[in-house]
Amino acid sequence: MHRRLIAPGALAASLLLAIPASAASSSPGAPGIGDPYYPAYGNGGYDVSHYDLRLTYQPRTDELEGTATLLATTTQDLSRFDLDFLLDVSEVRVNGAKASFATSGQHELEITPAKPLPKGTPVTVVVRYSGVPSTKSAYGFSTWHRTPDGAVAADEPEAAWWWYPSNDHPLDKATYDVSVAVPDGTQAISNGTLQSTSSRLGWTRYNWRSNKPQATYLTTLAVGKFDITTGTSEGGVPVVNAYSKDLGDNDGAARASVERTGELVDWLSGYFGPYPFSSAGGYVPNTTTGYALETQTRVYYSPKQFANGSNTSVVVHELAHQWYGDDVSLKGWKDIWINEGFARYAQWLWSEHEGEGTAQELADYVYASHPADDAFWAVEPGDPGPDDQFDIAVYDWGALAVQALRNEIGDDAFFAVLKGWPKKHAYGNASVDDFRKYAEQVSGKQLAALFDTWLFQPSKPAVSAARGVSLARGEGVPARPKSWKRIAATDSVHGH
Repeated sequence: MHRRLIAPGALAASLLLAIPASAASSSPGAPGIGDPYYPAYGNGGYDVSHYDLRLTYQPRTDELEGTATLLATTTQDLSRFDLDFLLDVSEVRVNGAKASFATSGQHELEITPAKPLPKGTPVTVVVRYSGVPSTKSAYGFSTWHRTPDGAVAADEPEAAWWWYPSNDHPLDKATYDVSVAVPDGTQAISNGTLQSTSSRLGWTRYNWRSNKPQATYLTTLAVGKFDITTGTSEGGVPVVNAYSKDLGDNDGAARASVERTGELVDWLSGYFGPYPFSSAGGYVPNTTTGYALETQTRVYYSPKQFANGSNTSVVVHELAHQWYGDDVSLKGWKDIWINEGFARYAQWLWSEHEGEGTAQELADYVYASHPADDAFWAVEPGDPGPDDQFDIAVYDWGALAVQALRNEIGDDAFFAVLKGWPKKHAYGNASVDDFRKYAEQVSGKQLAALFDTWLFQPSKPAVSAARGVSLARGEGVPARPKSWKRIAATDSVHGH
């Protein structure tokens, strides 16, 4: 018997040859996607194309069990990657093989596959988990809202961590299948269309599908006892609305507002182009929050939005987001003006439509209502910073900037921009700079100075810059438009 002796150097060389090049060069994916407002949100190294969530939820105890299957593709040679998640994980598999996992930071689930994943590899990630979402928090808060008969997941800029693992940033949009089993007599509501229901041994399973790309924070879950209404808009859009059965005195006003969804979708289509999704609608659970949220196809409304009676203005705001924010999502959270400035401006257009004050009259009123030393003008709508992301200035000054653009380029070009933008970037992401370039392309005008003045300077635009604000030269504040009270009632629409 002869033994072959291998010199140490030759042994090292042979071992290196045995390791795939991709493994040698693999590195962990970043624990954040790179957004300066929220450095730990999202993750690097992969792109998700589909989420399949199969859940069981017990409203009485707030216990959630789930299996999440993510279909993704690696964007680098990947040795490890993160998901954003808070519940307790029992098993992770990557492409069928068990993977090791650990938690880090406030909401990071670190996953190490059995072997490195080369760039461009299709990946199937299966995460089995359970927990009580209401017992979890990150950064000192929770976005899981308990109700008397269930719970709701709806918040911005984060909501997913409490009920499914994700790459939690709008840059990584995906399609969804959300299947939820709840006790008989309770309903589970999510985005898109209800594909089917089935009942077995005291439990009913609801299967929802979103077939267009959807940001993680726009994915919602509501469990409770609802009265569900269905219909189709005159323009052919299926509408699904739901109301908690214990809304009390707010029930009538909520229905009088949200039941107009189909009408308002059709009306907004005249400005923004065809409705971009498979269904529309909203739900009003019995929560104590004060805000509404443009959760894709199925808008979340707090009952408090209707405490003073019906308010179609808030419905217009959230439905406008289906184009501006949902169909075309922001690239970074600093681009929030594209979402909120245009949703607010849609309320101004609705006011004009209702004969309760034109967009120009509302612009005049907002401009004159805030003196130059008002803190209102210290927030830059084009880059407000994370602490002021949902400041009222992003909404009202943001809408003023939209009116300034309209006055600068004229109605023909303005409404062409309004309708063309969702088509230009359909189901994708875009920035404020992308919008400026598109408006320049359509109008044939250079708009850098206009955008700088109205979006990026922490001071009230001078009278010369506000030439389109017809009453800016006058003294005092012009008469308050009739619609202002209802518009102002939505000031806390995203005030978390």
